Amino acid sequence: MSITHPVNPGLPSTSRSLPIALIRAREGVMPPIRAMLAESGITEQQWRVLRALEEYGPLSASNMAHRAGLLLPSLTRIAQKMQDRGLITLTRDEVDKRRQTIAITLVGQRILDDNREQAAQIVQGFKRTLGDEKYEQLLDLLALLENPGQNL
Repeated sequence: MSITHPVNPGLPSTSRSLPIALIRAREGVMPPIRAMLAESGITEQQWRVLRALEEYGPLSASNMAHRAGLLLPSLTRIAQKMQDRGLITLTRDEVDKRRQTIAITLVGQRILDDNREQAAQIVQGFKRTLGDEKYEQLLDLLALLENPGQNL
């Protein structure tokens, strides 16, 4: 005898749940990126830090956390490991000693440069799957969810 559970009318099925769909999509896109990063010896979070520094230049810790999609306490731990490996520099503010500026080093830049072509191929694979227009539309829609209360 099978047990059936009534569907909660207030919740969508798990196949139509946005949080679950986002997690499934993340797990669908990450394998080629994880493989690339494993060869480089850096984590997904470290890659995001390096990418943000390359794009925006030196950043404060709070700006870096936002740009890299990290919580500030996590960034603090990640940045220390990255500094120990020579991937970034951490410089204390002269006036406010609590503030730090994070900058990429030549070693960190080399990791980006060495993986640029493979990363671009991964992006092209996503674009082939979705098509250029849907790819850009998906990014635009996801951006709306970054601060959902501000977009209403």
